[in-house]
Amino acid sequence: MKVDGNARAYWSATLGLLTKVLVIWFVVPYLGGIVFADALNGIKLGGYPLGFWIAHQGSIYLFIVLIFWYAKKMSAIDHKFGMQED
Repeated sequence: MKVDGNARAYWSATLGLLTKVLVIWFVVPYLGGIVFADALNGIKLGGYPLGFWIAHQGSIYLFIVLIFWYAKKMSAIDHKFGMQED
């Protein structure tokens, strides 16, 4: 069974977006909450050290923002390839 070129491009765009989301979701909390936590702890956010805040609250907020960003970008990809829901 041959895969249509449009379907292949759609799948490629979808996987590219998913890869970006997962990399951002991993890198930001890892770097901010673990690797650079000592350097960021000198900055206070809401009375808490920034490294601590990123590790505990920031990663949750980032996840929520990524959900909405993913939905918006996925909708654009759907429209671009004619796969949108009516």
